[in-house]
Amino acid sequence: MKEKNIIIAARILSMVFTPFYLPLVGLIALFTFSYLRLMPWPYKLTVLGLVYLFTILLPTLLIHFYRGYHGWTLIELGKKERRVVPYLLSIVSYFVCYYVMHRFNIPHFMSNILMSALVIQILCALINIWWKISTHTAAIGGVAGALQAFAIIFGFNPLGWLCVVIILGGMVGSSRMILRQHTLRQVCYGFLLGLIVAYTVILGL
Repeated sequence: MKEKNIIIAARILSMVFTPFYLPLVGLIALFTFSYLRLMPWPYKLTVLGLVYLFTILLPTLLIHFYRGYHGWTLIELGKKERRVVPYLLSIVSYFVCYYVMHRFNIPHFMSNILMSALVIQILCALINIWWKISTHTAAIGGVAGALQAFAIIFGFNPLGWLCVVIILGGMVGSSRMILRQHTLRQVCYGFLLGLIVAYTVILGL
């Protein structure tokens, strides 16, 4: 019974903290810590809704339909050779979101977050050709890297939030190993990849 509860908790964590939430969390951090918090709420909610639509809802639904079409379970979809199409679906969704944000002249600090998430997705897809890496922990690492980058840009102390992100990263990484989707190396390298890419892209753009 205890083992069953642990597996259920691991599945819930994996579903809640999907690899797609990095742009949304990054924007929420911007609206909390930067001058962008002065923007009117209708505008902020519109941007958040747009990002949620293209980076979470759309890729999640497309991947769900793709998995259902083949009759695969989530564990079966997790095989390295079956992750190519889900990667492509999410990358296309991110590209569309970036294009829409650019067309509507949304401030570059916001689009930088999306660009960092897009680069992380592309690198994970390329790495997946040879070796399976955890996109779940790459997303968590991306949040950590974005927090550190924005802390430098806007001059705030990110320590408290970083502690929360690292704890969540440990929980999500553990859940992926419990579900036998990844090894410890794949989880750790995923986190490091996300952290380095987000930090570099946001500071470099």
